[in-house]
Amino acid sequence: MIHSMTTTVDRHAVAADWRRRGFSCGLWVDPPGQVWADFVHDTDEVVMIVEGKVEFEIGGVIHQPQPGEELLIAAGTRHTVRNLGVTESRWLYGYGREKAAGR
Repeated sequence: MIHSMTTTVDRHAVAADWRRRGFSCGLWVDPPGQVWADFVHDTDEVVMIVEGKVEFEIGGVIHQPQPGEELLIAAGTRHTVRNLGVTESRWLYGYGREKAAGR
């Protein structure tokens, strides 16, 4: 029998950590099958799965992080996000200070 661990993401703790590191923190919710293709931002972005099965293709490399795992998407890197699950996905995203401040 395989036992799986459920990781609970503390959104407030993540937001505080990201703020200390110079990032904003927002929650994104996607329906099953949602794809956001070929985005490029002018600032660094961090992402973290809260729940669901989400795939990030960053610079041609596929990542399927588990809830609580953080990914950094460097400024200028092309990336695509896919909700692979059959349910809604929820994930946190944060932009570096320049993007968060609207500059």
